Amino acid sequence: MTDQLRINKFFTQHGICSRREADRLIESGRVTINQRIACLGDQVGPGDSIARDGQVIPWVTVPLYIKYYKPVGVTTTSESHVPRNIIAEIGHPERIFPIGRLDKDSSGLILLTNDGDIVNEILRTEHGHEREYEVSVDHPFDQMFINRMAQGIVILDQSTKPCRIERLGPARFRIILTEGRNRQIRRMCQVLGCRVLTLLRVRIMHITLDGLAPGQWKPLTGEERARLFQAIGRGSSQDDRHAG
Repeated sequence: MTDQLRINKFFTQHGICSRREADRLIESGRVTINQRIACLGDQVGPGDSIARDGQVIPWVTVPLYIKYYKPVGVTTTSESHVPRNIIAEIGHPERIFPIGRLDKDSSGLILLTNDGDIVNEILRTEHGHEREYEVSVDHPFDQMFINRMAQGIVILDQSTKPCRIERLGPARFRIILTEGRNRQIRRMCQVLGCRVLTLLRVRIMHITLDGLAPGQWKPLTGEERARLFQAIGRGSSQDDRHAG
């Protein structure tokens, strides 16, 4: 979360009321900041004491969970000096960061959050969370290609885990991985004599690209969050306070 935000946004992010309702509370003199009556447009930060009708409202960080359809050319980094970095492309007002990576020359689904505790639970290989991709290569492949990809390919001196793969066309396939090694699919294809032309990630666990066009993002729905928390063994009651 950023250090400063408008007082009416503070109320919405803490699940208290809408911005319009917050403005009405402020205009009626029912809101104070550090024991002075708040004004419309006031900025507040974590060090301020905000109260409604004399009741102090604890400052909490609102957990954010976002899905984004990354276009080709966007770099999955939080470093602001990198051209077309994912944070600048999304332009979210709060501080967020990507969960994992997606190559600059790949496109598709990536998740972002401000919840550092959730990252390892999603990324750790031993948890076996699925990631689904649609891939096209530079020439047609045979059944041997499918079989070898499914069984595992040695890349970077280590065999990839067995995976699910199905043909979508003469030179297109769908692949479901439970690990995410560096440029894994591209390296696997290269070992078998193919070069990846396009790589689209369409799913992470149960979360898909549905409702998104390239370059668009949206918060996870309540159902998507609930299933995500269930999958990583976390209760959702605390986060559901901010589901609105």
